[in-house]
Amino acid sequence: MNVPKLDGVLETALYVDNLELSLSFYKKVFEFETLYSDDRLCALSVSDKQVLLLFLKGASNVAMSGSGGTIPPHDGSGDLHLAFSIPTSDLEQWKNWLRDNDVETESEYKWTRGGTSLYFRDPDNHLLELVTPGLWSIY
Repeated sequence: MNVPKLDGVLETALYVDNLELSLSFYKKVFEFETLYSDDRLCALSVSDKQVLLLFLKGASNVAMSGSGGTIPPHDGSGDLHLAFSIPTSDLEQWKNWLRDNDVETESEYKWTRGGTSLYFRDPDNHLLELVTPGLWSIY
């Protein structure tokens, strides 16, 4: 039997201390559209094909049951990392956009395969990366 096909990663989750502050940051810096929001989480559209979930720390560590079934508990802590892909032609524009929005670039790294990464932090100290093509053999 062969492994069934995957279509990609749909959701990525970060756990945050202040949902309102984090939501404000992601909407300001990336202009993400809000798909859903309540006191426990906020779902943001990334390029109209992926979802960034911002969960309030500790708010999802109990199973949730509803008419559709049960969502198992989950939670996270620590300084996490996620990367967003950008076109090479937009790298300078992103540098300027981050600076103009008072987001400090922590590092810029040029990869030996090609591609460049810009690193910066969100309000919860999660490491965010903007990366141009060339970093991976598949990107």
